[in-house]
Amino acid sequence: MMADRLSDELRRFILAIPSIPYLEAMLLLHSMPSQVWDVKMVARRLYSTEAHTSTLLQALHAAGICASVENKPQCFRYHPATPELDSLLEQLACFYSHNLIEVTNIIHAASNRNQRVQQFADAFLWRKEK
Repeated sequence: MMADRLSDELRRFILAIPSIPYLEAMLLLHSMPSQVWDVKMVARRLYSTEAHTSTLLQALHAAGICASVENKPQCFRYHPATPELDSLLEQLACFYSHNLIEVTNIIHAASNRNQRVQQFADAFLWRKEK
């Protein structure tokens, strides 16, 4: 895939990324696939708290992007669940390296859209009078 072309499939994948820290954690693990990462290592690289990073890594594990390391609690390594997911992550890494602002704008726009939809839905919740 060319680094300057955003395919529909890759756009849909980017739209599903919940946050920039999630994106950065994915790309970090992707960049060193044989590395075993513990929460503390990833937290330092992402300039994040260990609690937030642990949540991110658990979400990446649940999404099939990384695998936990046997006999090493809270340790993970890059291991996409399918070859298709691995290919999408490779495409994302390539595209992101040349189009950082576009990718982050897509993620932020999707996040803002989701918040507005939730606010709209919340407006219809029945609340007890005080």
